[in-house]
Parts: sequence; C-alpha cells; structure tokens
Amino acid sequence: MSRLVGTVSRGIRCPIIKEGDDLRQIIPDAVLAAAEADNFSMNDKDVVAITESIVARAQGNYCTVDDIAEDVRNKFGGEDLGVIFPITSRNRFSVLLTGIARGCKKIYLMLSYPSDEVGNAFLTLDDLDEKGVNPYSDVLTEKQYYELFGEPKHEFTGVNYVKFYKELINHENCDCEIIFANQAKTILNYTNNVLSCDIHTRMRSKRILKKEGANVYGLDDIMTKSINGSGYNEKYGLLGSNKATDEKVKLFPRDAQDLVEDIQAEFKKRTGKNVEVMVYGDGAFKDPQGKIWELADPVVSPFYTSGLKGTPNEVKIKYLADNDFKNLKGEELKEAIIDSIKAKAKDLVGKMVSEGTTPRQLTDLIGSLCDLTSGSGDKGTPFVLVQGYFDNYTNE
Repeated sequence: MSRLVGTVSRGIRCPIIKEGDDLRQIIPDAVLAAAEADNFSMNDKDVVAITESIVARAQGNYCTVDDIAEDVRNKFGGEDLGVIFPITSRNRFSVLLTGIARGCKKIYLMLSYPSDEVGNAFLTLDDLDEKGVNPYSDVLTEKQYYELFGEPKHEFTGVNYVKFYKELINHENCDCEIIFANQAKTILNYTNNVLSCDIHTRMRSKRILKKEGANVYGLDDIMTKSINGSGYNEKYGLLGSNKATDEKVKLFPRDAQDLVEDIQAEFKKRTGKNVEVMVYGDGAFKDPQGKIWELADPVVSPFYTSGLKGTPNEVKIKYLADNDFKNLKGEELKEAIIDSIKAKAKDLVGKMVSEGTTPRQLTDLIGSLCDLTSGSGDKGTPFVLVQGYFDNYTNE
C-alpha cells in the first residue's frame, strides 16, 4: 500500500537542562527513547532540532545587568544616551534596558510607532489616520502621545510599555525623555551617543547614524566579549537574549557548530542513519490578530548541518493538475504528476511550475515548524524530530 503520511513533527520530552549538561548524549538518548516508546523508526534525512535556549543553558551563556551596564559605560562614557527602536517586550528587552539605564545618566528613548519592529502594536494606522499623524515624518513627545492617544496597552499583555519602560529607567536613577519617531537621524537632535536596538534593520540604522558622525553601537555590539567572567556572544551580542531573572539574561548560544555535527555523528553511530541537526530560535511567521511576526532572534537557525543549506526545489502539484495535465483524472493524473516530479530540473528558480512554492531557506522553514511544535511555555519539548520533510509525492 502507498504511504499515506507525509511530514511529521514530534516534540520530544527530555530532562530539564542545566549548565554543564552533555547535549551530545542527552539529545540522542531522548529521541531514541521516544522512538521506542511511540514505536517509530529513524530515517535518513530526519531532522533533529534543538531550541537555542537549551544550548545556551547548557553552555552557561549568561550575563548580568551589571555586566551590561559596564559594557555600556565603556562604550558611551556613562553620560547621556539615545536608545532607539527597541522592541516592546518584557522577556526580550526589559532586563537589557535596566542594564543600559544603570550604565548612563540620561536616556532619550526613541520608540518606533505605531508598532515596534516585530509588530508589537500599541497604536494602529487607523489611530494615526484619525489624529492626522504621519508616522513617516512626525515626531511626537511623550506629552503629545498621551494627549493624542490616551494610554494604549498591548492587546495581549495588557502592558502600557511607554510607562513600563520609563519606570524601569527611572528606577535606576537615570533620567528619561521619550520620543516617538521612525527616522534614525531624529535621535541626533538630542544626543550624539546612540544605541540602536533594532534587530533586522540594525545595519541600516547604524550606517545612517555613522554617516552623520554619531557614536553608535547596536545591541549586537554589547556583550561581544566576556565582562568579569560573564557569558557573551561575539557575533550577536545581546541580540537573541531572553530574561532569566530580574538581574540576568540568557544570551544567544555561541560555538555550537561542533555540537550539531557531533550529535549528527552520534545518531549515525547509534542508528546508521544520516540525520540532519539544527539549533533553532524564533520562527518567522506573522500572527494575523496581533500582527506580531515573532522573529525577535537575529536568525532562525544559527547552527545547522550541511544538509540543511539552501532552499526547497519543488514543483506545484496543483499547477500541474490545472495546466499540464488538466485533461487527466484519477490514476492517470497521479502517474503523470509523479513522473513530472521525478523529472524536475535541479534548479526551478523562475520556472512557472514552481510558482507559489515557498521561497525561503530550509532552516527558516523547518525552524518555524519546530518553534510552533515546541512552543514557548510548559510543553517540555525543547527538541523536535521532523520526519518526511524532504520527501515528496513520489516517495512510497
């Protein structure tokens, strides 16, 4: 009988991971124990995905608020500082902001509007239209913001982030002036010291500000080296970090290419199968209700084995059915499509037969699937096994 199941994604439960734990053994143990318990087999081109937080926890890649404050003082001198384009997040940014405020005397906090970079909205475009505000050119003070819009709160968290961030800054005996603007150069009307806190647009923001002569760094430039024995990330700095406690953050993992390759080798040794392995963080998908598009990490997957490089090379079955084989039905149509898939070109870029297939990197697609599978709360499945992802309609 023909196979009737395609891609399967399984969250794998495991022990609670702590600093120093050996993921090279824990992950194969957990996946193979799940296979035995649920009566499934490992196959070539299965994908074992590991959430970035588990890797960083095992590495002990943490830093404290005081570490962040010291690095900020070292780079900016400890006086005034423009903090621009942060995302509005208690988990992702609040502890970082505490450290930044502890490292200077005054912050000019410039928030993008009507939403932050990843879609967290405290206003809507309809709100701006109603008040006659142009987000491309208008600069609002905190007073103007409240006069125009009242005290908006985040739809899901119920937090007034303007108030929340100001109170965090003031709690560190740091003065705070809040500005709403969407042009990076606006901050130079207030200070020449700028910390650009955007994620995916950071290179552009820093380029614009450096051209104007600003003393500018990004979150990816803070904590790139150890401070007083702390963790660090030489490539991404504070980007991809998460709150651990009120005084500590877990950084994005580092130096994990050997880890994924060693785990791949361990699966080969224990199962004889060529398994792909990746570390994943936030997936890249947009919530249609809250408009949040999730990707607060600098990349979906910072480390992965070589078989996960590239993009899908797929034909669109419904295109073939509606066009090339529109006069066929049933088994004849099935066989014609199978023959077309088997005969497809190695590179379908620009070909009509691939129109509508997802033009994204494999690691972004699989990482997004894994992020949705593992969740971010209490599921207890920080490893994900994806099977059948590289199969197609021809596989029996």
